[in-house]
Amino acid sequence: MIAFRKRFTICGRRGFTLIELMIVVAIIGILSAIAIPLYGSVLMRARIAKAQADVRSLASAVSIYGAHMGVLPASLDDLTSQVTNPQNQVGGPFMASVPTPPSGWSTSYGYAATTSTGVFTITANGDSTTVRQP
Repeated sequence: MIAFRKRFTICGRRGFTLIELMIVVAIIGILSAIAIPLYGSVLMRARIAKAQADVRSLASAVSIYGAHMGVLPASLDDLTSQVTNPQNQVGGPFMASVPTPPSGWSTSYGYAATTSTGVFTITANGDSTTVRQP
């Protein structure tokens, strides 16, 4: 067994050859070339999913505010304070705070309401995508 081991060593030293190290570096390079674009795609989908969840929770809070007050809020900031409806019933806050958009999205959540019809729209823009509710 000792004679077999000595045949593959040079001057009694053991280690990796240059070819073996180059193959390992090449494999790591190939794997990273595949993984980096996939990682960027996963991050983009996560930001879009966060925006969708935030927009749904904002829409739910606006609906609850509208049911309590009888009118839609003037802005999303109205959801974070207590309000008293015409029957002197206190409600709210309907959200602890207005959520911040995902990182990398430059604009905050947009809100547009038509009080006469009770229709509202909440939007978010980023990553070449527009999230809209309802």
